[in-house]
Amino acid sequence: MNTDDTITIYDVAREAGVSMATVSRVVNGNKNVKENTRKRVLEVIDRLDYRPNAVARGLASKKTTTVGVVIPNIANSYFSILAKGIDDIASMYKYNIVLASSDENDDNEINVINTLFAKQVDGIIFMGHHLTDRVRLEFSRSRTPVVLAGTVDLDKQFPSVNIDEEQAANDAVADLAQRHKKIAFVSGPLIDDINGKLRLTGYKTGLKNAGMKFQESLVFESNYSYEEGFALAKRVLNSGATAAYVGEDELAAGLLNGLFEAGKSVPDDFEIITSNDSPIVKYTRPNLSSISQPIYDLGAVSMRMLTKIMNKEELDEHDIILNHGISKRQSSL
Repeated sequence: MNTDDTITIYDVAREAGVSMATVSRVVNGNKNVKENTRKRVLEVIDRLDYRPNAVARGLASKKTTTVGVVIPNIANSYFSILAKGIDDIASMYKYNIVLASSDENDDNEINVINTLFAKQVDGIIFMGHHLTDRVRLEFSRSRTPVVLAGTVDLDKQFPSVNIDEEQAANDAVADLAQRHKKIAFVSGPLIDDINGKLRLTGYKTGLKNAGMKFQESLVFESNYSYEEGFALAKRVLNSGATAAYVGEDELAAGLLNGLFEAGKSVPDDFEIITSNDSPIVKYTRPNLSSISQPIYDLGAVSMRMLTKIMNKEELDEHDIILNHGISKRQSSL
């Protein structure tokens, strides 16, 4: 037996009195093994507590049964729920996931993607606020299948799962426009297509449909943090806005508390509708109204899409749009 604690396929083969090829067939579910031999090998595997090395097993099959998941911020509850949906479906299809956080840094994003490629993952699910040209190039150079979850690709190069972000912003503005003449657009960086192209377009359309003019002074761009939202509150109030559609829940929570600090009551003095419906919306007082969306399902559906691609199956749809609505809580009337 090995002097260290690692049990190898060689140890199992010797104990069971069979070849390593036979052990491999049993482990991989190959039916071309006699039943009594299979039982003997499984008994030894159980007794020795053998754990097949997924990467070593993959060298023969060209599969590692591992999927890489790139997440921009592991502390953000929206992305963590999305990842839970991915993990549950991955487990169902006997895949393990390797979670890699980019910490919302473009350079780090490339590093974690290349690390996943080096691990020879069978596929990648990418979550991010923005699909940069560098990331697109890395994905294009690789044969590894990629699915985007909660990430928009206006070029439609990669399969994706999202809600209709443009229509969602339109819906939020349409609701607020029933009661307000000046509605602010508070979002993350406008270089991110989800903000600068889809949500901003939906915001403009919502204003137009309500007979209101778009004003550049009512657009507020920041990062996705609570602190930025808090700091923005005074500027938003100085713009004359009495309501806001906000592109991220942490940002909205910061804005809410910043308004409270400025002596404003929500929703009586100012209304807020945020966009992701993550658990954060129920942590605040008052609870935040939000675009409602099936976050868990975004992850689950993206993983199911990836299993089809990895198994060379045809996709029913290349870009899946899930339903959304508005969950009215206490930050809007």
